[in-house]
This record gives sequence, C-alpha cells and structure tokens, in this order.
Amino acid sequence: MDLETVGDLALHIILTKLGAKYTAVTACVSKKLRSFASEDSLWFKFCSQDLDLNQPIDPLGNPTPSFKVSYKIWREAFSMYPWLLVIRVKRCWGRLNNWLDINFPEAKATLRTGVSEADIQEFERILKVKLPLPTRILYRFCDGQEFTSGPLVSAQGSSLGLIGGYSFYDHLINVYLLPLNEVISNTKVILRHPSFSSRSKYIVVAASSTHVKKFFFLNCTTGQLHVGTENLPINGGMLPCVPNALINSVLDFNDDQQQDAMLLWLEEHGRRLENGVIKLHEEGGIRSISLFPEEPPLCSTAVTNGVKVRASTVFIPESTDLQIDNQSSCQLHRRHWIIHANDHKVSDVNAEAVIGKFPLLLPGAKEFVYESCAPLPTSSGSIEGSFTFVPGRLTDPKGAPFEAEVARVPLQLPDYIF
Repeated sequence: MDLETVGDLALHIILTKLGAKYTAVTACVSKKLRSFASEDSLWFKFCSQDLDLNQPIDPLGNPTPSFKVSYKIWREAFSMYPWLLVIRVKRCWGRLNNWLDINFPEAKATLRTGVSEADIQEFERILKVKLPLPTRILYRFCDGQEFTSGPLVSAQGSSLGLIGGYSFYDHLINVYLLPLNEVISNTKVILRHPSFSSRSKYIVVAASSTHVKKFFFLNCTTGQLHVGTENLPINGGMLPCVPNALINSVLDFNDDQQQDAMLLWLEEHGRRLENGVIKLHEEGGIRSISLFPEEPPLCSTAVTNGVKVRASTVFIPESTDLQIDNQSSCQLHRRHWIIHANDHKVSDVNAEAVIGKFPLLLPGAKEFVYESCAPLPTSSGSIEGSFTFVPGRLTDPKGAPFEAEVARVPLQLPDYIF
C-alpha cells in the first residue's frame, strides 16, 4: 500500500509506531511524508517515550524551539553511545529524580548537573582508567552529589545521601554518590595503600559522609561494584554488590545490552524506593533514607494483643569479616626462585607468571603442575622460593596479594641416572 494514499490519522499512527529513527527516514521519501514527519505532536511522543520529556529542552535543561529540535540535540549529544543504553540510563535517573521530587526534595537539590564528554575524558586521563559505558552515561546525566553548609550538614556528615544508610549505637552511615572531582581525590588517597597495589583500575564512586567509613569501588575493567569490609584497611577486603552474572559488555560501544554494576545497583535502588521497600526515616527533625526494609519478604510483621511489630535486617559490610570470597579462588601473579650451588647463591629469579601462564586455582579443581629447569655449575645445591598469589583473580582481586612458600629442595647428582 502506498503511504501517500493513507489517511492523515492513519499515517500519524503509523509514524508513531515506526519510532523516531524510521520517521526521520520516511521524511526523505516525499514532501507529504516530510510534512507529517515534522509535526511536533509526533516528536512530543518520541521525546516522552524515549527521554521522559514533557517540554522541549536540551540535555542541560535549556528550552528549545520544538520537540523535534530537542530530540535532535539529545541524539547528537549522546551520538557516541548506543541509543537504547542512553534511554535506559535516562529512565534510571528519571525514576530517582521523580521519587526525590515527591518525597525528598532537599536531597534532590544536592544532585549536580551532568558532566561533559570532555570532562569524562580528562577524568580518565588523570586516573588512567576507562569508565564502563553505563557509568559514563550516568555521569553525563548527573555528576553525583554536592553538600553545602546548612542545618542538614553537620560535623557528623550529611543526612542527604541518595543511597542512604542506618544508625545503631554510635554507628552512623549515610552514603552519597561522589562527583568526579571527589572520585579523583578519594581514589588517589586510597590507591596509595599497599593493599591496593594491584587495583589500579578501581575507583571510589560512593562513600558515607559520616565519621564511620564505608566505601564503594567500581572496577573499571570488569564493571563490578565492590563495597569495603572490616578488612578493607588491613588487606583491601571487599564484597561484590551485584551478581557477576548480570554484568555484560561494559566497554563495547556497539552493544545495546551493556549493564555494569553501577547501573544495575542504581536501578535496583530506585525500584526499592518506588515500591516502598525502603523509606525515609525522620529523627530529631532530620530526614534520611533508611536501608532497613519495610515491606515483605524482607520485613516481617506480627500483631499481638493489638500491638503490631515490624522487624527487618540490613547487611553491614563495613563491620563484616567474611572470608568466603577470599578463599574461593586465587590466581598466580609472580614467581621467585633462589638457586644455590653448594652454599653460594647463583641465581635469583623474580618475575611474572610460570612458563608464561597465570594459573587460576579453584577449590576442588585439578591441581596445576608445571615443569622447568635451571643450570647448576656444581654437583650439589638447592632451590627454594615462593609464588605470589592474588585472592580472586588478577582482573578482580578480592584482597591483598600473598606469598606461598616453596620449601627448599636439594639439587644433587643422583646415584642412579635415568
């Protein structure tokens, strides 16, 4: 059927179903289709569906002449990214912003305007990392939070963290999203610690503003988000925040299905806020997001003699000493061999890998065996040394490196030679 002969209403419906991309293509077919494809009511629908816009504005919030112009500016501003991923990130921030508008406007006021592509490139240059694509787009929309002095900011920190927290005894936590400038400063400080020597691709993206320390680290290589445990200052102890199986294609610019832990984490947080699983808590006139669940199945309710009691729990990673992940696997990083001829050291080898391999050791898996050789100028001597292992994997360490000793083995001319 020739689109030229289709009625106006039907044509409008068809173009709406085609979407923005194919409507723009249709506009090249004829003058009539170009006229219909330029109607701003059509582009209002596209802006509303894709970008949740109810007025024509650009990514900085400035007004534009029409919804069509607005849509074009948005596409150009994010042309380097898969459009479906941009839409998903925009919706994630949209849900969070809508909830804050209605329930917690004082926290909404702390959100910073998104950064430019040039800002992200400079950030990556300074820290020598490549941000996962979803996190790059998240920062394009919002550069974390910034607290100014006021009644809601005290020496104990701010109660306005987007992630929220909990309070018991003298343990007060309230987590906020760091702007890029604070990501840089916090990451530089923490990476100086010896336990982070093998974690140069980790950055601090969220932290508690209170005197009790709680840090969230994004692994820019794998896209996983980690939270520090009680052992963080000792051996860099961390736990993953999102199931590894959900993370996908974090550095592929041509894949619409990317999702790193940062995006998944914020989406889940938004769902919990929208569904009332977590809510605002007020004490002493100060409001904050409480991470204690208030809806089943994470919260129980019982009524006895007219008394209703709700109970729930929340995991406290910064006070946790879990060894499960640290003991589940480790990967060889370096070898160190010391060879003696008689009582004189003749060789000291300290290098990466063994026979060009970095074996990963897993519980219950087959043992790794390798064979090598070294020349010896005498008829007797010895060899000893150590292997340096990283808990977890080299690309995703779960703690500080450790050395496994190789006990001394004699080297001697045998009585029987085979």
